[in-house]
Amino acid sequence: SYAKINLSLSVNKKLKYGLHAIQSIFCLVNLSDKIHIKKLINKNCDKTYFSGPCSKFINNTDNTILKTLKIMRKLKLISNYYSIRVYKKIPVFAGLGGGTSNAAAVFKFLKKKKVDKITFNKIINYVGSDFRLFFCSHGYLKSLSEVVKIRKKYKLYFLIIYPKINCSTKEIYSSVKKFSSKIVFTQNKFKNKISFIKYINSKNNDLQLIVEKKYPIIKKLLQNIIKEKGCYLSKMSGSGSACYGVFKNEKCSKAALNSLRKKYPKFWFSIAKTI
Repeated sequence: SYAKINLSLSVNKKLKYGLHAIQSIFCLVNLSDKIHIKKLINKNCDKTYFSGPCSKFINNTDNTILKTLKIMRKLKLISNYYSIRVYKKIPVFAGLGGGTSNAAAVFKFLKKKKVDKITFNKIINYVGSDFRLFFCSHGYLKSLSEVVKIRKKYKLYFLIIYPKINCSTKEIYSSVKKFSSKIVFTQNKFKNKISFIKYINSKNNDLQLIVEKKYPIIKKLLQNIIKEKGCYLSKMSGSGSACYGVFKNEKCSKAALNSLRKKYPKFWFSIAKTI
């Protein structure tokens, strides 16, 4: 169950029911949770259990996995009940999509037939709009209802740092006052990895300034990441508070980890690369 990184995030307008129209270039990385699924015999209730270094703050009785199982059963995609154990290595409330990734991984494993678009959209409306991001490793979220797969996959190396600030997605989005124009993403314009990196560096995460204002340590952290050798860019993922740098290679990302861990010994660190 892989983590997601937003390489860009533009907020275009506010929609009904409190949602926002957004666009995002994103990728999945090899930072992942492990999920064990066991079918329950003669039971009529699903069970979820979370362990591992990032399992704190997760509700065993109210989470995206249980929501996914419930809607799958309602839509007659499954009939059994399950015990699901998740070993969490992806930080929660970090902007890395860990909970939704877990739900998508369980869905992909349990579905036995192809799901039509109408049924799939019912699941997304119930579980959350980020759900559709976990069905391609590199993509462009054109709108809340459409993901375009990026055909050319570039190997990107990341250092991810989570300052252990729990950002409320709802609160951060509600603070957006200025909206961005829609972007037109054209895949054919990239000659190589460097041109792709330059492009994503030119695109903002519209939520980043809001989080930086609320938590000034985020701005300082991003400034320190970009100073590291071999770092192309530094940004925040999603609504935060996880920050990342894109590096020239794995060696540079490891060196930056060792350097920045001395400055921020209480923060969570991981190196990662695109899958």
